[in-house]
Formats: sequence, structure tokens, C-alpha cells
Amino acid sequence: MKEDKLSQSEGRFAELIWQHEPIPSGELVKLCEKELNWKKSTTYTVLKNLCEKGIFQNQQAVVTALIKKDAFYAKQSRRFVEDVFGGSLPRFLTAFIGGRKLRDDQVDELKRLIDEHKEE
Repeated sequence: MKEDKLSQSEGRFAELIWQHEPIPSGELVKLCEKELNWKKSTTYTVLKNLCEKGIFQNQQAVVTALIKKDAFYAKQSRRFVEDVFGGSLPRFLTAFIGGRKLRDDQVDELKRLIDEHKEE
């Protein structure tokens, strides 16, 4: 993926595609007109930009994702932790928790995730 950051409008547009893919580009234009109040030219311009970023493709007038929603946001999250917390997951979790207390089920879930991803 060439670029993993989306503007607010690109994000709303991407969500529409992920919810409806595969979607014919003509239907996407109608959907964007209804949901985003966009003109046809705006839809195609933003689609072109996101295709150039390697997130979607428009093949034979059908738009599909090259990267799925979960994978996209996972990469964004990893980049955030890298950029803001120097890649330190403990520093990120400390900031995220922000002094709050965790419930027992949350602690158990975190322990399970750590055990699943622990290097041997």
C-alpha cells in the first residue's frame, strides 16, 4: 500500500466501498450522490486517488478493495504506535488506559492476546 492515511472524506468514501463491494462504479456514483451529496466527478476523482494509493481497484467498471478494511486499519494502528510511541506497545497501552482500572475480563483478554502473540 502506497499510502495508509485517508482524509475524512476519503475515509467515508472507503467505508461505503468496503460495505458494498464489489460494486459497479455506476452504482457507486449513485450511492455517493445519496450518502455524501457528491457529484459524479467527485466520486471518480476520489476513487482514482484511492486506486493510486493501492487501496481499491476499478476493473471493468467494478470497484473492489485491494486491501480489506481490517487490514487497512491494522496497518494504520501499527504506524500510529510506531510514530507516536516509538513502537512501544507497553507505552501505547499505558497512555490508552490513562490511569483507568481494567475489569477482570479485560485483563484476561489482554493476557490471552499476549500469550497468543508471544515470541518463543
